[in-house]
Amino acid sequence: MLKKPQTLIALTLLAALLIFYAANSQFNPESDTLVIKQAPKTVAADLATPPGSDETQTSFIKISDERPTKTAKDVRIDSLDELMALFDSLNYTTKSWQEGNREVPRLTFESVSERWQKTSNQIPVQQKKMVFFRLLAPLILVANENILLERRLIESAPLDDVVLQKIAKKYKITKDADTPLTEQQRQTLLEEVDIMPPSLVLAQAAEESGWATSRFTVEGNAFFGQWDFSGKGMIPKQQRKELGNYGLARFDTPLASVEGYMLNLNTNNAYKKLRELRASLRAENKPITGLELAGTLDKYSERGQAYIDGIRQMISYNKLDQVDEAYLSDAAPLHLIPRPD
Repeated sequence: MLKKPQTLIALTLLAALLIFYAANSQFNPESDTLVIKQAPKTVAADLATPPGSDETQTSFIKISDERPTKTAKDVRIDSLDELMALFDSLNYTTKSWQEGNREVPRLTFESVSERWQKTSNQIPVQQKKMVFFRLLAPLILVANENILLERRLIESAPLDDVVLQKIAKKYKITKDADTPLTEQQRQTLLEEVDIMPPSLVLAQAAEESGWATSRFTVEGNAFFGQWDFSGKGMIPKQQRKELGNYGLARFDTPLASVEGYMLNLNTNNAYKKLRELRASLRAENKPITGLELAGTLDKYSERGQAYIDGIRQMISYNKLDQVDEAYLSDAAPLHLIPRPD
């Protein structure tokens, strides 16, 4: 027989269990059974921002529970016409976009070909821009999705969680991956581990890479002009000696370049104003837009305010603000393989 303290504990646990079942179930009087209600899963369509919404974009908060986990399927693309045909088959078209569809397929690719560098100036300007934006947007959304997964863990993990400690080291909150965090460090980490509006990323990628035609983009997937002082970077033809031994950072893939750019903005002291503004917008449930955050990039370029004005003009002229409402499809990812040069 249970002793009195043990009985009280058992009854308390039983009461808590009954409350849980009451909150997550309903009684069916016809069958005399208790039906447990499952919390609905989030799917890609749930990430669409409701029309006319003036709140934070849904895709900047939620992650689809049905997102694919399998390795991307290789798709050979031998010409621009074949690429356009693929876009059409995925309903990734100008017409669909103009009708309000913001779903973006999961597309990746390994590098920019020299053929693009040599021939893109022969493509009509609007088509050239469209191809650039459509290929970069999926990478940006994937990078943001991974950041949101990190945020989810940061919000819920114990302070001594091994993965949490690795994330803290990655974002330079701690110097090693073996020290438990404090609650204050958790909050600091949440300010740094956050998305970048796709409109801002697209505009900066176009500006810094010359629409993916620069030597550094072709040679090293450098879409954002990030400097590298390790001695392993790509050396500019006119290196400024007063800045030391620097080069342009190279990346294994375009996705790695996007992730490196986001990590730079999320950790470098030069962009603290961006992170503070973004945190304020999120706390107030206001839209996190490229036009808004661009105003904090006075230290990204020596051009200062002129650079900011140029990025904002790029966003406005190309209507990139619409991409801030985009979200990733749940369909299987595709890896594009171009014809060899």
